[in-house]
Amino acid sequence: MTGAQKAGRYQRIHQQLEDLLKDKPNSIACMATIAAVLQHKMDYFFWTGFYLLDKDELIVGPYQGSLACIKLKKDTGVCWACVNRGETVIVADVHRFPGHIACDSRSNSEIVVPLKDKNGLITGVLDVDSKEHGSFDEVDAEWLGKILQLIKN
Repeated sequence: MTGAQKAGRYQRIHQQLEDLLKDKPNSIACMATIAAVLQHKMDYFFWTGFYLLDKDELIVGPYQGSLACIKLKKDTGVCWACVNRGETVIVADVHRFPGHIACDSRSNSEIVVPLKDKNGLITGVLDVDSKEHGSFDEVDAEWLGKILQLIKN
């Protein structure tokens, strides 16, 4: 898929999610809907879900895919790197990422996007894994960030 094709697909997904979430359901309902739509519309997404900050811990939230790790060890892995850096993290080969947490050994690349509240504070992350190496790029980062803005938290 070219970058333009990917952006077009994300644009259609964003519009669909905007319509689905227009009644401003709670943030958990928004996350569950976003995870389900992304998982089923993006063929290279192997695992799609949220980890939420709870008392300084990252705890699994709504997700689609294989069984998830319930809690992620503090300051370890791609999700914590996203939280600690305050920015999206794209990893082309998770097996080369120091401290990577392998919830499912079939994952080979990953993107993690910070979920922020209305004050800009990080409340969690959107974590997406792919079975292929190098699946994610700046198009994914841009559009996933826009999609997360649809969550009212």
